[in-house]
Amino acid sequence: MDFSLSPELTALQERVGTFISEQIIPMEADPRRTPHGPDAGLRADLVSKARDAGLLNPQVSREFGGMGLSHLEKAVVLEAAGYSMLGPIAMNCAAPDEGNMHLMEAVATEAQKARWLRPMTEGRTRSCFCMTEPHPGAGSDPALLKTTAVKRGDRFVINGEKWLITGADGAAFAIIMARTIVDGEDLGATMFLCDLPASGFTISRCMDSMDSSFAGGHAVVKFDNLEIPETDVLGEVGKGFRYAQVRLVPARLTHCMRWLGAAQRAHDIATRHAAQREAFGQTLIRHEGVGFMLADNEIDLHLTRLGVRHCAWLLDQGERGSFESSMIKVQASEACFRVADRAVQTLGGMGVTRETEVERIFRDIRAFRIYDGPSEVHRWSIARRLERRIA
Repeated sequence: MDFSLSPELTALQERVGTFISEQIIPMEADPRRTPHGPDAGLRADLVSKARDAGLLNPQVSREFGGMGLSHLEKAVVLEAAGYSMLGPIAMNCAAPDEGNMHLMEAVATEAQKARWLRPMTEGRTRSCFCMTEPHPGAGSDPALLKTTAVKRGDRFVINGEKWLITGADGAAFAIIMARTIVDGEDLGATMFLCDLPASGFTISRCMDSMDSSFAGGHAVVKFDNLEIPETDVLGEVGKGFRYAQVRLVPARLTHCMRWLGAAQRAHDIATRHAAQREAFGQTLIRHEGVGFMLADNEIDLHLTRLGVRHCAWLLDQGERGSFESSMIKVQASEACFRVADRAVQTLGGMGVTRETEVERIFRDIRAFRIYDGPSEVHRWSIARRLERRIA
C-alpha cells in the first residue's frame, strides 16, 4: 500500500497552497463578505484570480475546462483549497456547484451541458439544487417529497416549497427535485432544469444561519405553477432519486475534503498562538492542558485525512463507496468540529472574536454535521448495513 503522492500531485498541492495563502487569504477581510456569503462582486474577483492562476475546476473533466483529476487527486487539492473558506469559491469547486457539475457531466444531454454546464465551469454562473423541504416535506427522508410536477402537454407544472436551498439567491439556474405526475400516475421523483429568474419561481426570503461562506446563502423557495418544458428534464422521468445518489456520494466526500482544509487552518492558527503566548512562566503549548488538545487535533486530522483518501481511492477503483462515504462523512464532520472547538479554546478570549479566522471556521464547520445527511442518519444507515451483513 503506497501512501506517497506523485511529484506532479505534490507540485499541484504546493501550487494551490501558495495561491490560497498569497492571493485568497488576504481577501478574507473584504467587506463584500456578507452574512449570506461573498457577494457577486467578490465572487467574481475570486474566480478571476483562480482563472489567471490556472486553478479553476479541479473536479471537472478537461473537456469542460477542468483539471480532470481523479478522486484521490481531488482529495489533496480540495483540502488545500479549503484552507481558506473562500478558496473553493475562487477555484469554482464549492458546494452546491461542484456537485451539480458532477451530476450534469454524468446525466445531462449535450444540449443541456452546452446551455447550463459550460457557463458554470467557466465561472460565469452559479447554480442551486432544490431538494430539501420544510415540514411535512422531504428532509433527511426523501420519500416525504411533497413538491409536484404535473405533466400538461409538452410541459411540467411545478408547485411546492423548498428551503435551505444553498446559493439560490443569484443562481443562474436551478436543479429541482419534484414528484412527477403523468396522466394521474405518480412516476416518482424527477429532476428538472430551470433558468433563473423565472415566472413561478420565487425566493421568499434568505435564511439567517450560523455559516456565512456559501455564495448566495440559504433561501426559502416557492414554486407557483412553474412551467418547465419536457426538454429540460435532467435525465429520465422518475429516476430523480437514482441520480441524487450519483451526485451525493462524491459531493459528500468533497465536503469532507474542503472542511478538512478549514480544520487544518484553525489548528495551525491555534498552534502558532500556543507556541508564542506565555502564561505561568512558559508558552501555552508546554502546558499539558493546551498541548494535549493540539495533540488530539493532530490525531483527528490525520485519521480524517486517511479516511477521506481511502474513500476517494475506492471511488477511483469504480466502487460505489456508499458505506465508506457515510462513515467518513460522520468521522470528518465530527472530527473537524472537535478540531475547530479545541482551536477556539486554545485561543482563549481571542477565539470567540473575529481577530482570527477561527471564529468563522467554528461557526461554519458546525453545520457540516448536518449538511449532506446528519451524523444520525448516516449512523442509522451504517447500522442497517451491519444488520444485513449478519443476516
